[in-house]
Amino acid sequence: MPLRVAVVAEYYPRPAEPALGIWAHRQAIAARERGVDVRVVALERPVPPLAALKALTPQGGRPDLRPLRAWAERAAHPPRETGLDGVPVRYARFVSPPRPLSYASWGRWAAPAVRRALDRSWRDGPPDLVHAHYAVPAGGAALRWLARRAPQVPLAVSVHGGDLSYAAARSARGRQTVVRVLRAAAAVVANSEVTRHGIEELTGPLASLEVIHPGADLPAFAPGRHSAFTLVTVANLEPHKSQANVIRALAAMRERHPQLRYVLVGKGPDRPALEALARSLGVRDRITFLGALPHDEALAELASCHVHVMASVHDAFGVAHVEAMAAGLPAIGAEGTGAADIAAAGEGMVLVPAGDLGALTRAIARLAGDEPERARLGEAARRTALEHFSWARNGDATVALYRRLTSKRP
Repeated sequence: MPLRVAVVAEYYPRPAEPALGIWAHRQAIAARERGVDVRVVALERPVPPLAALKALTPQGGRPDLRPLRAWAERAAHPPRETGLDGVPVRYARFVSPPRPLSYASWGRWAAPAVRRALDRSWRDGPPDLVHAHYAVPAGGAALRWLARRAPQVPLAVSVHGGDLSYAAARSARGRQTVVRVLRAAAAVVANSEVTRHGIEELTGPLASLEVIHPGADLPAFAPGRHSAFTLVTVANLEPHKSQANVIRALAAMRERHPQLRYVLVGKGPDRPALEALARSLGVRDRITFLGALPHDEALAELASCHVHVMASVHDAFGVAHVEAMAAGLPAIGAEGTGAADIAAAGEGMVLVPAGDLGALTRAIARLAGDEPERARLGEAARRTALEHFSWARNGDATVALYRRLTSKRP
């Protein structure tokens, strides 16, 4: 009888957002390919985000319906259950107060819907293990189901960074919730050494804490590079991702590198500010905002560019880095973030101090002006990604953890 694992995740692909939490899905596929019976419960909150509601009542302006319409298009007719690449997925719909006000309590709000979804997924008896992505809210909701239905089943919790930088950082209640869930778990998985250190500082010693790096997907085909030297960032448009400094670096280099271009793949609240910055620096015509793309299209765009730049102020890992490196691109990341794990594995990652515009500009200029070195680093980057950050490697480590945890059960 195969090992049976229930995955509970807030971020997981769905028809309207096929790239959301793609890393959790790829890990589930890797485990399934190794003989594990994986069934997923994905949290679905059918409430428009606070930003969309605020746009309806702006201060000193006309209501903006566009964010609400965009959300409505994405949320229209979501399925209750589906199958993705052979993995059964149920969507647990729940309602809660807005994220900034109550995120620490979302596990409690989501628990009834998660309980119903897990009960339906496992009618033939409880799984051997539950794997939650993030302590809040998925881990908290899973703990409630386990306490009620299967207290003997172990819980593994993967921490990807948000538990530390958002849930625990915003309130005492968030910190208490994260600590409680992680201490209750049979095992905690960090996606990088930076995340592991953050967990240890928050919780103290844990019974089982290990690092399992995410993997990299290869582009489905090999498109040609853009004719002009092109930087690319695949990330949410948020201040800590530091796309603004890339725009400033591009402006500083426009005389020496007049053909330099910059492509941003992703959506987020920082887009208006980034566009305004580009206009004020006179480089708006050199920058392309592609918005959020399906995963395959994002990979193809990565492979069409020359250097991936994401020198975030803080980042738990940076899956986009290893996906770019797997496509043969050198990557520029920041010291003190998860990019340091990638740099430690092999060549292809260039590290700069976080927030240092001068160092970032010099790193970009060096790669833009030295094509042979860029090509050498690109080949090294591909080797590093394929040898150290494959989904096969991730799947082996994940299933080994599952088997260790379930072998300890009485």
